[in-house]
Amino acid sequence: MVKTKAKNKASSQRGKHNLLLADNRLARHQYEILETLETGIELLGTEVKSIRAGQANLRDGFCLIRKGELHLHNVHISPHKNAGNYFNHEPLRIRKLLANKKEIIKLRSQLEKKGLALIPLNLHLKGCWIKVSIGVGKGKKLHDKRQDEKNKQAQREVKAALSRY
Repeated sequence: MVKTKAKNKASSQRGKHNLLLADNRLARHQYEILETLETGIELLGTEVKSIRAGQANLRDGFCLIRKGELHLHNVHISPHKNAGNYFNHEPLRIRKLLANKKEIIKLRSQLEKKGLALIPLNLHLKGCWIKVSIGVGKGKKLHDKRQDEKNKQAQREVKAALSRY
């Protein structure tokens, strides 16, 4: 009996630590996500504090592979309010993503295909670590976006019809 209580308590605490800190909702609208990968991110102390306060913007972000390393570009993390200018970070600096060599090689081979890009999907806590989910995406055309919207609308109508009965 005691073991189950401790087990339930641990699982509930684990749920608290898997928090979504920033989300790139536009990415799933603009791209068809083919594959996702969860990576670590190399951050400064003031960046961690700003991200935990919800001051990150992934909207214009993208990832590049340079010299066998994965880099996150154009992600805005606001400067921390309680740190001076000297100790604060640059909001749009290039950040290194932490992934295995095999994963990076696999991503590079996928990116060589025409029309694919690496897009950051979200920033989240996993335990006490901040992780970034990145996706290999293929850009959608206007007619693809319209078709997706029609499908979503049809799903909403079916769900509403089922909930009435």
